Amino acid sequence: MRKLIVAVATAGVMMLGGTAANLAVTGTANANALAQNLCVYVQGNDRLRMRERLREERIQLRRVYDSIMCNGQSLLQFAMSSGADDIGEYIVSQLPGSTIEAMGDLEWAESNGYGDSAIAAAIRERIGS
Repeated sequence: MRKLIVAVATAGVMMLGGTAANLAVTGTANANALAQNLCVYVQGNDRLRMRERLREERIQLRRVYDSIMCNGQSLLQFAMSSGADDIGEYIVSQLPGSTIEAMGDLEWAESNGYGDSAIAAAIRERIGS
């Protein structure tokens, strides 16, 4: 399991929706597929499938959150830009406030026009601001 977590931690930009992006393959194929799937679940606002996949892999989102990028964005940033409020609020509930603050997701939301989204409100509540 440690190898999987380390491999997920090294996963880079994901390919989604037919967008041609560079795919950083530095870990195992399984970890790369997991990271890709998480991005697809966020884009599709599919909280149930994300929870099932994390449970299958026996991975806590808080352990890999800061290492997964979807089109150059964190999972929360990607959720906001995709309009995926349900899964964004779920992600916020799974993370400690310190992790969210360290990633700068709230600052990103406010500077990119997502400051009044449901996800940004959940972040504010989580970090206590």
